[in-house]
Amino acid sequence: MWFQNGTSVNEFILLGFTSHPTLQLLLLVLCLGMSLITMLGNSLIIVLVWVDSRLHTAMYFFIGNLSLLDIFFTLITVPQMLVHMVSWPKTISFNRCMAQLNLTLCCGMTECFILALMAYDRYVAICQPLRYPTIMRMQVCMQMAGACWLGGFLNAAALTVITINFPFCGPNQINHFFCEEPAVLQLACMDTYMVKVIIFALSVIVLMLPFTFIVVSYIHIARVVLSMRSAEGQQRAFSTCATHLTVVTLFYSTISFTYLQPQSDRAAEQEKKASIFYALVSPMLNPIIYSLRNKDVKGALAKLMGKVS
Repeated sequence: MWFQNGTSVNEFILLGFTSHPTLQLLLLVLCLGMSLITMLGNSLIIVLVWVDSRLHTAMYFFIGNLSLLDIFFTLITVPQMLVHMVSWPKTISFNRCMAQLNLTLCCGMTECFILALMAYDRYVAICQPLRYPTIMRMQVCMQMAGACWLGGFLNAAALTVITINFPFCGPNQINHFFCEEPAVLQLACMDTYMVKVIIFALSVIVLMLPFTFIVVSYIHIARVVLSMRSAEGQQRAFSTCATHLTVVTLFYSTISFTYLQPQSDRAAEQEKKASIFYALVSPMLNPIIYSLRNKDVKGALAKLMGKVS
């Protein structure tokens, strides 16, 4: 809790999407349905990767990590949002808000790193196929994934510590449906320009370095694939990359809107709308994208359903 000029903020009010009762009910049903699809779809992906030996490869191991991140992000943000749609006041304590901020940052940053690892996996599989079993053996994949989770945690912790050390003395209304870093910083009772510059720079590093790595990887992949003489081989190689490229496009096109713009150019309502896509839409679509375009996943699902029946 922060004190300044005799006032204090020990809780925040999350304004959410709208105060209109009918719209709130409609959004409640929509968001509940999307979150259930997200939880069921991503849980199914994790189960399939775990139980089917054909999916015990680097690519599916990273897909399982991605599904786990989507589940965590949904659990961190959606239940509170749903409760606030049917209750009043829409408050969250200062400590819970900071914890939510930390966890969402951790999930987002870790996903950036995991997506980069998935691009590297595709690069090795297509450009260095003979060395793939050695380079992408499971022990190495677990170590790389662990480094991604640790990197996300440490970066998120640094940003959270910076945020906590600002005074918050009112107003306490966050124009968002969860405690996100840019929205929370707007309420600090002092000049945050330099810190916003630091956060912007860190966001560029954390978001754009993995993205640049992804782009470079796919440039090499495209060069190798286009040099193939077999059209069937080209199609097969590109199809293995299509799902990952779709997920990368969905993730970066929305999260960059929030974290890679100068603070002065921000529009709170537009940021909130963009957040819907990476908080609700993208986690819901990820398992659908992987299952619908992937024969191995569909085969594993059919095998599992056969065992169940």
